[in-house]
Amino acid sequence: MEPDGCYLSCTIIAEWTNPQGMTTRKVSYRSAQLRLLRNNQRQMLIEIRAEKANTTIKLALRGINVLNRYMSEGKSTIKFAEERCTLFLSNAPAAQLITFLKTIFVKMTGQTDDGKPQSKNPLREQLLSNGKLGGTQDISPATNAELNLAKEKALLVAASRKTVTTPSPSTTRKRKLTGSSSSYVPIAKKLYANPTAVELTDEQKGVLDAVLKGKNIFFTGSAGTGKSFLLKRIIAELPPAVTTATASTGVAACHIGGITLHQFSGIGLGTGTVERCYQMASRPATATIWRRTKYLIIDEISMVDGEYFEKIEAVARHVRKNDRPFGGIQLILCGDFFQLPPVNKTSDTKKFCFQSKAWEKCVHLNFELQRVHRQKDPKFVKVLNSLRIGRVTDEITTILKSTSSQKIEKGGILATRLCSHVNEANEINESQLANLKGSTKTYVAQDSEESMTKTLDQQLPVPGKLTLKVGAQVMLLKNINISNGLVNGARGVVIKFEDETPVVQFRSGEIYHARFEKWSIKTASGAFVHRKQVPLKLAWAFSIHKSQGLTLDCVEMSLAKVFDAGQAYVALSRAQSLDSLRVLDFNGRQVWANTSVLEFYKNFRRHLHEMELIPLGKKTNGQMKALRKQ
Repeated sequence: MEPDGCYLSCTIIAEWTNPQGMTTRKVSYRSAQLRLLRNNQRQMLIEIRAEKANTTIKLALRGINVLNRYMSEGKSTIKFAEERCTLFLSNAPAAQLITFLKTIFVKMTGQTDDGKPQSKNPLREQLLSNGKLGGTQDISPATNAELNLAKEKALLVAASRKTVTTPSPSTTRKRKLTGSSSSYVPIAKKLYANPTAVELTDEQKGVLDAVLKGKNIFFTGSAGTGKSFLLKRIIAELPPAVTTATASTGVAACHIGGITLHQFSGIGLGTGTVERCYQMASRPATATIWRRTKYLIIDEISMVDGEYFEKIEAVARHVRKNDRPFGGIQLILCGDFFQLPPVNKTSDTKKFCFQSKAWEKCVHLNFELQRVHRQKDPKFVKVLNSLRIGRVTDEITTILKSTSSQKIEKGGILATRLCSHVNEANEINESQLANLKGSTKTYVAQDSEESMTKTLDQQLPVPGKLTLKVGAQVMLLKNINISNGLVNGARGVVIKFEDETPVVQFRSGEIYHARFEKWSIKTASGAFVHRKQVPLKLAWAFSIHKSQGLTLDCVEMSLAKVFDAGQAYVALSRAQSLDSLRVLDFNGRQVWANTSVLEFYKNFRRHLHEMELIPLGKKTNGQMKALRKQ
């Protein structure tokens, strides 16, 4: 889609009905393009052009209703009252769909009831259009003036509707976009809240551009450089029906709205022979998913075992009957090999993905994000960058040891303890809860399918069963009110129970009545499974593995029991700043980096420097050989 928001590629079903509501005509196009036009009388039209059929349909944009509840899934419905026609849109890149609908909203805000824009010189436009009624032209991109006008009208309409009480969010969500200005407000709020509207940095734009050009890419970066944010943006730019977002862990998969790589592949842990993996992945349901996928995203690639990566690459070629790398699927790989390494339960040896032959064949372009967004203190960023590569100087040792006695608690909320083992974190949480006086309240999750409870437990941050007391330290697991600081990762204390609901006071002082919220995960088949639960978890302690991806405002740790390269770095990089960090017993021997990873990044960066001098495009044999030496 063009960046101006006037084009959209998607799947379309169009239905026409008679006055009695019976369908008189129906067409469907698996691959079609919508285009916003104006005729020479300046009336807005929407054109539907099927890519494989010599068919064009034009509908006037008057008196429309837009159903936008599932925009984030690439779906929407547009109803044309006068034409008695309904367009069902699906498989649209979510970011493009939101921008397209926003453009319709903005353009319609400035037009009259007959679908024409409000003009300062109507006679001139009538003379210009005389004799050319059949022609059309592309609509111009939304201007700043039009955006401002749409916002002003929305505010005026909102003000005119105000009564003593403000309409509830559930009420406004149900209202739809129509041709009259009085119906614009609710959808305006939703469209202007487009998460993809956040401006990308130049380095992030480079990654996205490579993806949209069809390249197999790997992008990396230290903790806090916005890797997950960029992945979500990439997912929003791709057609949902043929895009599979995966991650090596359930929590990481949940962050990007995907599934685990093991679920997608259909070969379990991959412990069988390659032939056995072929058999498992050739089962009808699994094979259908493999064949449907055009874009495969793998987050936290550092934790995927190299042998497993080789097996799923071979499976892709076998199931798709395509000898190209990964069966012709476009790969988008993301992760930091300096963080947590692969987990191989069947072998003591660890093989990184970049050590596999499949990596050499599959990755076309490499990128490294360098701008850190999580930590704002240059001194702390410098410390973390050194620790990432296993370098500990006397200065760094002094800095981290000086945090051991600093007071970082605030508002009665203790620092969250990061532990090297899950069992240790669980024991701390259970012990602290047991030490509190008073009775317990237990909240059991409501799962849409009982058979999926185990999967939901693995992939969602929210527990299936949550036991609380007054005084329990908790973490919020969902963005509730960003402007008031009620965001995912905020920590607080349960101060009371009101109507069986826990009331939490957060570090910011904000009070929150924690009611059941909804989480959804996508299964390998594309269906959605839901869990409703209070959006809290005990937060006296977490394991380092479970903390990956989190930003903590107050954290302490003991690194004496770390057992993996990168584990200490992951723990330390969860802190927002040195002022919010307490390291109880720092020792330089607790920090090290894997030598194979160091060598990989040395070659990786040398190759990036070489590529800066070569125009991006088809690689020469020499360039490919250089890449394969990484």
